[in-house]
Amino acid sequence: MAVSFAITDIGVRRKLNEDFFFASDTKVGNLPNLYIVADGMGGHKAGDFASRFTVEHLVEKVKKSAERTPREILEEAITLVNRELFEVSESDEEYHGMGTTIVAATIVNGHLYIANVGDSRLYLLEKHLRQITVDHSLVEEMVLAGDLDERRARIHPDKNIITRAIGVDEEVRIDFFAEDVSETELILMCTDGLTNMLDDEGIERVLRLGLDAQLTAELLVENANLSGGKDNISVLLIYPNAEKTPEII
Repeated sequence: MAVSFAITDIGVRRKLNEDFFFASDTKVGNLPNLYIVADGMGGHKAGDFASRFTVEHLVEKVKKSAERTPREILEEAITLVNRELFEVSESDEEYHGMGTTIVAATIVNGHLYIANVGDSRLYLLEKHLRQITVDHSLVEEMVLAGDLDERRARIHPDKNIITRAIGVDEEVRIDFFAEDVSETELILMCTDGLTNMLDDEGIERVLRLGLDAQLTAELLVENANLSGGKDNISVLLIYPNAEKTPEII
């Protein structure tokens, strides 16, 4: 059985936390577990509304879904929630233009199934830290095209411009990934408040300290804040093979 721990922090610069997460190590509808991280965007309080609305409604749709496979369940739920959030955005001026990233995951029989929209990320810690999701961002498109290297991408002035988000359009394109995690030590899901402040090497150093889940998550947040804390920071740690982990919360 997988075991998780999650934390969110407002950061140093922001006055409102627009991140939202959900973590359940037990059954949610036809899924044996469910993990979600979202990072909202929009005007005053609209980002906060978008991320909370998306996560809470997504969980409810997963609970009610009659689909059987992880991909079908997540695809149906995200598609429906995207349309609902878009309708709220179109009908209420206060929320016009809002949206949110989302990365959702579930572990079924040693396999991890992931759905992603936006630039919140999922990593696997194995022999090295490996990013599974691909950012839907302007800067990432420049990196993939060979116009920008990873080092310059981290400090690019347009790094916060995302090219896909929940609620921005009536239809949404979702990326799906599947990974065998039978030998994976740790899964990290996070918002860009972490990855914009710490590079992958800095994140991996903390993950390999051997601390328990809570201390690991808190140290990641602390280091992100010490590096500037320019955005909200959310960290969700999942130990897919918890029986192999001596200290767990």
